[in-house]
Amino acid sequence: MIAATATDADELRARVQGVLEDVLAHQADVLAEVSPDCAALVDAVARLVAGGKRLRPAFCYWGWRGARGPGGADGDRDGDGGAAEEAVVRAAAALELFQAAALIHDDVMDASDTRRGMPAVHRQFAALHRGSAWSGNAESFGSAGAILAGDLCLSWSDEVLDGAGLPAGALARARPVFDRMRTQLMGGQYLDMLAQVLPSSTGSGAAAEDAAAQEAVDRARRVIRFKSAKYTVEHPLLLGAALAGAEPELVAAYSAYGLALGEAFQLRDDVLGVFGDPEQTGKPAGDDLREGKRTVLIALALQRATPSQAAAVRRLLGDPALDDGGVARLREVVVDTGALLRVEAMIVDGVERSREALSRAPVDEAARAVLDGLVDAATTRAA
Repeated sequence: MIAATATDADELRARVQGVLEDVLAHQADVLAEVSPDCAALVDAVARLVAGGKRLRPAFCYWGWRGARGPGGADGDRDGDGGAAEEAVVRAAAALELFQAAALIHDDVMDASDTRRGMPAVHRQFAALHRGSAWSGNAESFGSAGAILAGDLCLSWSDEVLDGAGLPAGALARARPVFDRMRTQLMGGQYLDMLAQVLPSSTGSGAAAEDAAAQEAVDRARRVIRFKSAKYTVEHPLLLGAALAGAEPELVAAYSAYGLALGEAFQLRDDVLGVFGDPEQTGKPAGDDLREGKRTVLIALALQRATPSQAAAVRRLLGDPALDDGGVARLREVVVDTGALLRVEAMIVDGVERSREALSRAPVDEAARAVLDGLVDAATTRAA
């Protein structure tokens, strides 16, 4: 039996994984009533959720602990001891199911081949189609299967939160945070899609080009805020705070810490998407470049580029057949324009601002130490 206090990161990950396995076993039974063929949906989700950093559950759990304290002496008193904590761990696991939904659908939209070192879910379903020699188009079947798997994860995230065993008061406080997080992530995803198709300039002349370049940087930063920063750090923290009935002062401190760290987290992700080691990231080298992602890194490179460098970026970025030479050329532009150095400085700034906000937060000291450690986990990673 797992200990009642999830003070160890590996232990918390194991507990969340245990919840996910229980959920998927139950849902497999539910779908078995439809047809044994539906097992493929659960299997695809199970493979996906077996990996991952579990950052969102960690921020949720330690956000709760930070407000409540290890023994439950502070904050919410709707529950007590191990039962209250177990309910919070189950609620935190709901974040992983929503994350699975977001990843599955994101990979369909980006036409990504891999995720976490495995074929993306839509590629798995396409391979199932081809391997079974079924009629019709394998790629269309793959996309449809992945959309359904993602929809199931979205539905299951609701079920897990509502069935976590939370006291009524805690659930009533948490639900608006959970719902806002999911809606704003979808809005951020839409902004990300728009960034790939909007024209790069709306006027002529140096002033117009400078304004358009700055607008692209601002747009990329807004995508970061709503697609990643809030969703990865701030909202999970606020969910934990809501579960504990945290005071407004702590909620505000969590927001300041979470937004700064969340932006730094995504900026690190953007760097890894261009310069990361495939053995560590689980994705091909330069995959973000093939997908044409208009990240802050790319927006800054274009803002600072010479005409020939900008032409190279516009010619190569988004080419699904981009070879190693093309990746190397785009990396060269990102480095030579100073965009990489600027993003690294932005990451350092986000880390400093998050730690400064945490230092002022009226938070349980054990949780403060873990949240401080999560700053490094989120920003000094290789995957």
